Amino acid sequence: MAFGSSMRFLHRNGPREEELAALADGSLAPERRAALETQLAASPELAGRLAEQRRAVALTRSAAAGVEAPASLRARLEAQRRPSRVSARRRPILIGVATAAVVAVAIGVVVLRPGGTAGERFQAALAATAIAPTASGNATLTKTSSGWRVELRATGLPRLDRGRFYEAWLRNRTGVLVPIGTFNEGRKVTLWAGVSPKNFTTLTVTRERANGDQASSGEKVLVGTVDTYKSG
Repeated sequence: MAFGSSMRFLHRNGPREEELAALADGSLAPERRAALETQLAASPELAGRLAEQRRAVALTRSAAAGVEAPASLRARLEAQRRPSRVSARRRPILIGVATAAVVAVAIGVVVLRPGGTAGERFQAALAATAIAPTASGNATLTKTSSGWRVELRATGLPRLDRGRFYEAWLRNRTGVLVPIGTFNEGRKVTLWAGVSPKNFTTLTVTRERANGDQASSGEKVLVGTVDTYKSG
């Protein structure tokens, strides 16, 4: 009976979650630490709750160490770890907010780091040729971490099937051609280039046949120059 009363007393007067958070990050006052550690030694449930708080602190610290976060964010994280006069009731929320902020910064760094210029964009107007005099089109070339995404829209080109297709190319000043994809009709086409349109500034579209010859047929139906002086 006495044992049961003691357990009920411990439960009613047990540590609040904010005190466990303070113990986990080392900011709990020394006079309260001894009493709390005594309760933890007698309660597996409290020990489990403390372990959860320590995992949250460890996650925050490891994320902050592994990500090149802005100085202002690092300063806020450090301030939250130090003992302060801020109401202890806010501490568990602060740990969650800090972790979320670090994760958000990590995502931002991953997106922005490759090459430092992801999102760079150029335009190209495509004109008709003698082979397809009624054709016209335009292309948007956007830099990504995987290469240059080329979004092409063309009109006046009949659909090609049964082993016939269109192929798009980028060409540099010395005449080197790099294929960037094939398609059957040009209403909305997404192509990919592994070379920069800053160096390969001419974009052409040709008619091709599946005959085993990987070289360009020379049958140009659209041709244009990438405008590398204006982005957007």
